This record gives sequence, structure tokens and C-alpha cells, in this order.
Amino acid sequence: MHISEGVLSLPVTAGGWALGAGGLALGLKKTSVEQLPKTALVSSVLFLCSLVHVPIGPSSIHLTLLGLSGFLLGWPVLPALFIALLLQGLLFQFGGLLSLGANTSIMGAAALSGYAIRLLFHNKHYLISAFFAGFTAIITGSLFTIAALVLSSKELRATAVVIMTANIILAVVEGTLTFFIILFILRIKPDVLKSV
Repeated sequence: MHISEGVLSLPVTAGGWALGAGGLALGLKKTSVEQLPKTALVSSVLFLCSLVHVPIGPSSIHLTLLGLSGFLLGWPVLPALFIALLLQGLLFQFGGLLSLGANTSIMGAAALSGYAIRLLFHNKHYLISAFFAGFTAIITGSLFTIAALVLSSKELRATAVVIMTANIILAVVEGTLTFFIILFILRIKPDVLKSV
């Protein structure tokens, strides 16, 4: 879901920065001092997840753990995500600095969809909601990525179709992985899930 530099049009890039900055401000406001260690840990996991890419056509896929991140953090996922994306852009040229706003907006919406699933289940049925949080985050991120690409250029529609097809498989994998990670957390430290 990283959009590279120069792909998006200027209006979409500016809109991405406006949404990203607003989300980042809101996320920082809702981050308490007690949440900082967990937020830092999630940010480092988000950073590491994108280092292994599987090429598919003109794009590639990789684990994101966006649904899990939103599930665990709630709104503080936005600053965690911003830091991870900033470091990926600076160190590895994944995404980029101009597209950082759009990438933060897209992936932030995806992560917050995981949090919304958790709230929808009223913080109960952790395992069922964990699967749907992981699954929904990938679908949400894919749809926002497609919207950004199509709004930037009609020629990118074919790429958008490939991205969506590849990410449907990834959504099932992420949902399953999120399920098992939450199962593990419930067994070793269930208090982590009570603080959101």
C-alpha cells in the first residue's frame, strides 16, 4: 500500500497531507503517556513488516499488521504509523516524503478500521473481532489506495485492479495472523487488550 513518489497528482498529494496531518494531530492528542511504550513497540513492528516484499505484477505485497495495530492501540496508531512510514521513506525509499501524507492517510484509515471492528464487538469476542480487524484493514487500505490512484490518473486503473486482487489474498492471511497473535496475547498477557 506504499504509493511511490511522483505517482499521485498534486491535488491528491495535498489532500493526503491535509488528512494525514489532521489524523496525526488527533492521534497525538489521544495518546497518553502510559501508552507510549506500547505505541513505540507497534511502530517498530510496522516498520519491520514492510521489509519483506512479494512481487505481484507491477506491484508487491507484504504483511502490514495494520488491523492488529489499530486493534491494539486505537487512535495512537496514527503517530506510530507516521514514524514507521517516515523512517521507511528516509532509510529505504519505501513510499517517499511527498507521498508520506497520502500513505499515512491510507494506512491510518486501514488501521483505524481494525480499531472500529474492535469497538463494534464492544471489546468482546476478541478472536472473532481480531480476524475481521486484520481482514478489514487490508480491504480498507486497498480501496483507499485505489481511490488515490484513480483520482490521480485514469491510466492507473489497471494497476488498481491488480492491487485489489493481490490484497484479497493478503487480507485472509492478515486476518488469520491477527487472530493467532491476539490468541497468543490472551494467553500470556491479556491486560494488554484492556487498555484501549
